[in-house]
Amino acid sequence: MSFQAYLDNIETKTGKTPRELLNLAADRGLDAPGVKADAIIEWLKDDYGLGRGHAMALVHVLKHGPKIPGKHVGSTGTHRDETDTLWLDGKATRPA
Repeated sequence: MSFQAYLDNIETKTGKTPRELLNLAADRGLDAPGVKADAIIEWLKDDYGLGRGHAMALVHVLKHGPKIPGKHVGSTGTHRDETDTLWLDGKATRPA
């Protein structure tokens, strides 16, 4: 599953765009330096029922921003993506 597909599935499961969840995480202080992934994963599991894989996709964006390594762009691997920048503002608003 591509990185973007993980984020799209998070939106489907939670009803919130990735950006909305990132803002909620920031409101809770989960974007602060030193916050461990486990704290973010626990919050996403408890409040939204997300599993570890989906939560880790959001952890990556929270810690590193919407850019992903170029090795995943245009590849034929499982985690391939079309671009090195993830769309955070919802599936319905993503440019074609």
